[in-house]
Amino acid sequence: MKAPPPLRGLRGRLLMAFLLVAGVATLTTGALTFREARTGVLQQSQDGVIGQFRDHVDDLAADLDFPPDQNQLNLFAEQLARSEPSKNWRVLAAYGGLSATSSPQDPFEQLTPDLRKAAASGGNTVFQRVTRHGSPALVVGLPVTFGTAERPTSDPSGLAVFLTVPQTTEQAYVQALVPAVERATVPALVLAVLLALLAARGVLRPVRELRRATRSIAEGHLDTRLAVNGSDELADLSHTFNETAAALEKSVAELRRMEARARRFAADVSHELRTPLAAMSAVTDILDEDAAQLDPDTATAVRLISEETVKLARLVEDLMEMSRFDAGAASLHLDEIDLADSIRRTLASRAWLETVEARLPPPGTLRGSLDPRRLDVIVANLVGNALRHGGRPVRLHLFEREHPDDGRRAVIEVLDSGPGIPESVLPHVFDRFYKSDTARTRTEGSGLGLAITAENVHLHGGTIQAANGAHGGAVFTVELPLRQDEPPPVPAEPAEGSHP
Repeated sequence: MKAPPPLRGLRGRLLMAFLLVAGVATLTTGALTFREARTGVLQQSQDGVIGQFRDHVDDLAADLDFPPDQNQLNLFAEQLARSEPSKNWRVLAAYGGLSATSSPQDPFEQLTPDLRKAAASGGNTVFQRVTRHGSPALVVGLPVTFGTAERPTSDPSGLAVFLTVPQTTEQAYVQALVPAVERATVPALVLAVLLALLAARGVLRPVRELRRATRSIAEGHLDTRLAVNGSDELADLSHTFNETAAALEKSVAELRRMEARARRFAADVSHELRTPLAAMSAVTDILDEDAAQLDPDTATAVRLISEETVKLARLVEDLMEMSRFDAGAASLHLDEIDLADSIRRTLASRAWLETVEARLPPPGTLRGSLDPRRLDVIVANLVGNALRHGGRPVRLHLFEREHPDDGRRAVIEVLDSGPGIPESVLPHVFDRFYKSDTARTRTEGSGLGLAITAENVHLHGGTIQAANGAHGGAVFTVELPLRQDEPPPVPAEPAEGSHP
């Protein structure tokens, strides 16, 4: 099975999910940290400025006469500005239609109409951060009220004082936080990624073990088991896998025992039938010779018994041959042969030279190391199957083909002119005793012809295929390696099959 692309597999998706979560969490933490630090710096500066401003206003406003005149407002604004040691305060005092600034002709452009209105309405201290020409500043509005120590809260006096303080220092602090947060975020991100990789590896390890165990089961190692660690869902999955593997191993072992008993039974029965069949064949041969002297009914019965005895003998021989394949006792007796000459002899011995259209290469041009007896069985079964179940004419084609792995190969094609093989039957063509027509209970053959053919082909290390021709009819194609130093190993699980 083709492996999925890296990013589409479980490993890739899980790693991406862990890395995404780690990255988002780290970056979010860094952003929130920067935000809190920035807010803390600005809040501390703001609280300090507002507290100092309120204290200075309370001290100086006690000496004012109400209503104040323009000179008193000018003096009040100048004194408020000078009360701060850093000398960076700008003050605006407003009372009714009068206003005064700490610096003459100061437009006090940082003061917005909304802030002026909020401060003039009396009540609480108001403030606002503004930026003009790229310079940040804090603007504070403070309404002045009448009051004494015994009565700290009273009605507004109508006097409002506004303060503008540049915040370039605070802005520099905030800007200095950016690289600091970056320096802290990068190691945290790297650590988070490493932790994500470790977590993904921990999650994927049981999955990889399960995949390896599943492949091992598919390869036939039914005793494969997983180590169960922990009590989570993956551990439960491993436990379920072990239970399934144990049940499968038990079922397969029982099936193999039943199959072995069935094969042994067939081999034993076939062996036991050979002796009585030999005697029956001898008797039927004698009866056939005297059939002409018998009355018609008796002669017909004798011929029927003789025909059925021949079929039974053929079936027993085929069963014996299959039992040898199943037991791994079948072997090759290789010989250097002329394939065209060997096939011609097979057709001649069965009187098929006039029936089959054979296209064979000239004598001596196609030679190989094969088992002559088994090649005879392969050709005879394929041609006989085509004559019985296909349509005439039957064509046989022998030629040579170069194989990229095995070198030279002999190719034998047997084509008939019948209706072909139904698509639903093609996968079962080489199954033992398989019939494409369930209503057909009797066949001329044993039902094992194509199964024995396939076993003989595989024993040579070759391949066999069944298909339908482009213009109708069935096509059986056999490929046999032409050069072998030694016989190929017998397959551990021989293929089973038969003609339809």
